[in-house]
Amino acid sequence: MDDALKVGSARAAPGERADGWIHATNLPTGGSERLPVAVINGATGGPVFWVTGGVHGDEATGVAVAQDAAAAFANANRDGALAGAVVVVPVVNPAGLRRNERTSYYGGEDPNRYFPDTEREGSRPPETQELIDTRLFEVLSDSADLFVDCHTAQVGSMPFTIRDRVLYGKQRTEAEAEALAEDLDRLAATLGLPVLTEYPAEEYVEQSLQRSTAGAALNTAGVPAVTVELGGHSVVEEDARAAGVAGVIAAAVEFGLLASAPAGVIEADASAGGDVPDAPVEYPVRRFVGPRLEGAGLIRHRVGVGETVEAGDAVADVVTPHGDVVETVESEHDGYVIGRAEGLAGYEGKPVASMAVRDDGDLVVPRELDK
Repeated sequence: MDDALKVGSARAAPGERADGWIHATNLPTGGSERLPVAVINGATGGPVFWVTGGVHGDEATGVAVAQDAAAAFANANRDGALAGAVVVVPVVNPAGLRRNERTSYYGGEDPNRYFPDTEREGSRPPETQELIDTRLFEVLSDSADLFVDCHTAQVGSMPFTIRDRVLYGKQRTEAEAEALAEDLDRLAATLGLPVLTEYPAEEYVEQSLQRSTAGAALNTAGVPAVTVELGGHSVVEEDARAAGVAGVIAAAVEFGLLASAPAGVIEADASAGGDVPDAPVEYPVRRFVGPRLEGAGLIRHRVGVGETVEAGDAVADVVTPHGDVVETVESEHDGYVIGRAEGLAGYEGKPVASMAVRDDGDLVVPRELDK
């Protein structure tokens, strides 16, 4: 019996690491677009843990976490410590990475909104970016038992974990969704970062977040999957990178791929990530983008990242070019700031912050909310 694990062109026998490529699409100039993949196959059986990064081409820390996690698992595997397998795709959007930009040049606005959703198929034929996402998803869903997708947020953002809403309907029953949510909670908690549930269910589907990498893995493939946001984009932030690697290793321990964190593998990462802030509130929170400007002007933030606010507290002032205050932007919710809007110029309707706000909604929700 052949216990080798093959993903794309990478084929790893038990106890080995193999690097290779996943075919994405053909190029008009010849050759093909391809995604790098590393397969680390343990000497004994166990879950298959997928880690991806670089869905957005300028999110450098997510790429570094995926790369360094692969190296950590390969080191552990040399000692026979890995049970199961790890599959790492550190760059999901090479077209965006080549330009140091969030999006690809294959069409569409966000490459992280084109993964399959079997309960909401459109009538239009898929274009290039959707085909690329679908090909990756098919490979992932064929083997993954557990999944972490590594991202970054705006400049100055604090690291956090996003936990998607679990939908039930045609794809799964409410009881099956509840069981999936238990594993999802377990994965989110063990990563060691503040946990934010995604937007309320109706908004979640309106924004096609069930078609994000983690959203599709969770809600279409039924794989416990989370998104980790690891600080700001464009450069590797060392504290966030270290915390991300330590979190991925901790998840592997929690789900039985490793008996314990290997000596000499993540101690430095765990200590380097010690400056990553904890959640400053005890109540459950969800993502919220806002508050937003009513008018236009120059933004002067009044609350820093990681600071708590209550509904009605001032978050920012808006001033004229001469410095006169024309608007004070107040928080609509209790919660804390996870990131502040980039740029000095503020236009009508622009959000001034991203926040974690009090969440009283259900994690498991019926799919018919999107109708």
